[in-house]
Amino acid sequence: MPAPKPYSKIPINECHDRLVPIQGPHLKILSPHPYAALGAPYGIYSPFFLRQKVLNRLQQAAIALQETNPGWAIAIYDAYRPIPVQQFMVDHTFNSLAQSQNLDSQQLRQCPDTPAAQSLWHQVYQFWALPSPDPKMPPPHSTGGAVDITLCDDTGKGVDMGTPIDECSPRSFPNHFADTVEPDAIAIHRTRQRLARLLKEQEFIQHPNEWWHFSWGDQLWAWQGQRATAYFGAIAENSDEQ
Repeated sequence: MPAPKPYSKIPINECHDRLVPIQGPHLKILSPHPYAALGAPYGIYSPFFLRQKVLNRLQQAAIALQETNPGWAIAIYDAYRPIPVQQFMVDHTFNSLAQSQNLDSQQLRQCPDTPAAQSLWHQVYQFWALPSPDPKMPPPHSTGGAVDITLCDDTGKGVDMGTPIDECSPRSFPNHFADTVEPDAIAIHRTRQRLARLLKEQEFIQHPNEWWHFSWGDQLWAWQGQRATAYFGAIAENSDEQ
């Protein structure tokens, strides 16, 4: 089991902001949802939910996008993620990476201290939060404060961002293409910067390893912003936050 993320030490002062469905002008839901299609165990709410305060800021970012790119939309890939879904996707990613490297994932799980297994888990946890049930250290998406997004142009087509969402490689790091001289890669970097700027203007933070991941109010947001506390803990499906 990997060590807890550094942001997991940030205390949570739960504000009880409600979890609400994502909707609004210039916000596009990407369907079918990729994790649900794999069989991820969602509960009574879909992945397209966020805390109300987070949705308000995301709506403002989508409106601001129209000033520079009329007709474009922020496309929602994933938002609220129950902890069982986080565990499902961590396991799925480990298995997929093993398969891509012609490794036996079951054997690696039985021998977790081997270099091959540790290398795979390191790749997984560069991008996926620990699916911890500890209420003091919830995964960001399990709080309703994190959202994975991309951009669609005025024809509804997804804009080239350099990698698919969830690609476990350095190419997914937000500034991977910053020093390139190749024209297409320069355009990708500028588009990533445009997306990040829109969200940062609404006080979101960006995951250091993922161009697509932004959050507000969770422990990662508080840690990167050097704030004393987070506002959101994990959501229980029978809680008042629903």
